[in-house]
Amino acid sequence: MSADALPSSPPIDLLVIGGGINGAGIARDAAGRGFSVALVERGDLAGATSSASSKLVHGGLRYLEQFEFRLVAEALAERETLLRMAPHLVWPARFIMPHVPWLRPRWMIRAGLFLYDHLGGHHADALLPGSASVRLDRPPYDAGLQARYRHGFIYSDCRTDDARLVIANARDAQRLGARILPRTELVAARRVDGFWQARFGNGETLRARAIANVAGPWVKDVLNQRLGVPSTDSVRLVRGSHLVLPRLYAGEHAFILQNDDRRVVFMIPWEGRFTLLGTTDVVETGDPLHPQATAEEAAYLCAAAGRYLRQAPRPQDAVWRYAGVRPLYDDGSGDPSAITRDYTLRLDGDGQAPVLSVFGGKLTTYRRLAEQVVDKLAATLGARRPAWTEASTLPGGAMPASGLDDFVRREIAPRYPWLAEAQRDALARRHGSELPDLLGAARGPDDLGEDFGGGLCERELEWMLAREWAHSADDILWRRSKCGLHMTPEQRERVGRWLGE
Repeated sequence: MSADALPSSPPIDLLVIGGGINGAGIARDAAGRGFSVALVERGDLAGATSSASSKLVHGGLRYLEQFEFRLVAEALAERETLLRMAPHLVWPARFIMPHVPWLRPRWMIRAGLFLYDHLGGHHADALLPGSASVRLDRPPYDAGLQARYRHGFIYSDCRTDDARLVIANARDAQRLGARILPRTELVAARRVDGFWQARFGNGETLRARAIANVAGPWVKDVLNQRLGVPSTDSVRLVRGSHLVLPRLYAGEHAFILQNDDRRVVFMIPWEGRFTLLGTTDVVETGDPLHPQATAEEAAYLCAAAGRYLRQAPRPQDAVWRYAGVRPLYDDGSGDPSAITRDYTLRLDGDGQAPVLSVFGGKLTTYRRLAEQVVDKLAATLGARRPAWTEASTLPGGAMPASGLDDFVRREIAPRYPWLAEAQRDALARRHGSELPDLLGAARGPDDLGEDFGGGLCERELEWMLAREWAHSADDILWRRSKCGLHMTPEQRERVGRWLGE
């Protein structure tokens, strides 16, 4: 039996079903409180929704129009918490909203931004600056915009590497004693003698005192079919599609664009050479495991950007398209954009062998969601240690308060002066304060093994295989890194051959 094989006895405290951001966060929180934990995921960690987001840690400015004040306040508070927990994976960004008088009056936007600045407890030591009015016909914010947009607003939010945030939580959960088991599908589980008896596709079984059902788009299927627990709760599957285009404008600021249908579309500088354009809100009727960005969605996104840019992007210019399915709690809304982004926790079995199912949720609020899930389950499992993650640090986040750039300048650049700046900065963004552990005593590029191109070297690939549960070229090129964007097809194929695919 391998080191990660499922234990058959004695029973564990908590089985987590689902290896997205919420599942990884729950496993980490529970393991840190002293519970024995196993997390199972039928595919790769972050293999679905949690690697297909808009790459933002944000309060959700547009949710204020839907009076989701509690959700926005929680998300804004979590935004600053995550900045402190993982400064290499979550970093500040300034967002520009061009003013379009016929869509939203100036007073409405000012009032919304005032709330946005203060709902999360904005104070003197806040990590992010507040909002302000800006001129868009002057540098630096005039780059690429049509001349008719002269006035706008600037505010703060954060960008993130969503898939690596999942990996960081899973790695810390493992450090704390949790078993992390990707490519392990739950076949069925039933309550037997006060425990869950679970069976998996690889033939293994285990017993657990409780289950956290965090299967995302498949949460109801797991609850009803795999666990045999009836429920009237439902999810609405809403697809969000994105385009990655060659850089559309100069500058590191992002844009939030008001659309004629009163939705918003983001334009975000990404991976140095590209702009990320998204997202849509379309009911998903196909396979949520393999959602596809449609031609209609690509046209919608390009048209939205084209209303603001001097040169409108074209769908055929996209170098990559991706789509994710949001598993939103079905609140009865007929408009996909109006369905709440808040989460709902459903507990079945207050006595022995409870199962807690998570419906909905946002990337930004995953830590708080995990804390609440473990709080609820601890009532049955027996409290051992108090909640702890708010003041914690994720792997790679142990760096000075001055941040990642200063860490790179003071500690990485002098130690590895031969490392090309672009590769150095990309490695630091992926691995943070663990980068010296990865690079070790390397004295030159040759010590890093084969250079696959796109900023990926053999040393990092081996790290991902050994420490991050990577298995395939897709795992490495599109989730644990975005090196695939910077590679030729031949270079990507070389990675696959190295892995023996």
